[in-house]
Amino acid sequence: MEWNEEAIGRLRALWAEGHSTAEIGRRLGVTKNAVVGKAHRLDLPARPSPIRRDGNGGVPRQPAPRRVAGPTLPPLSSTTLPTVETAPPPRPVAARPTALPAVPRMRAMPRPFARAVACCWPIGDPGTAGFRFCDAQAMTGKPYCGDHAQLAYVKVRDRREDAA
Repeated sequence: MEWNEEAIGRLRALWAEGHSTAEIGRRLGVTKNAVVGKAHRLDLPARPSPIRRDGNGGVPRQPAPRRVAGPTLPPLSSTTLPTVETAPPPRPVAARPTALPAVPRMRAMPRPFARAVACCWPIGDPGTAGFRFCDAQAMTGKPYCGDHAQLAYVKVRDRREDAA
């Protein structure tokens, strides 16, 4: 698009009316970015930002914290800290035998599913009192009994069977 005098005049008028750059672009048949660029080159007054609600960037500024002149800590008195000459020598601390509380010995955790004796299939809702596990004899190397293992371990069908 070429900016002729008529288009520039309409741009200035729409800009002064306060239309958005997108609306001005729709009315002139140009993009929003073309309107922004031409307005910048024409040095039109800046538009209020839709993001910034006030003149300082949208975020209300808080005053900077006041600096306190002088020391911020009370002065140390010479009587509170012993000097090297007046410091008493450290006393040797006698080691007293203390009885440690008895710690129950923990059993080593078995490898997962390596020694499952009872079926671990959950039955019921875990949030209810009737929740339990199957507790039937588990298959060797599996955490479930035979019936629940059939439900848990489903063989993947061959895709060629589906195509036939």
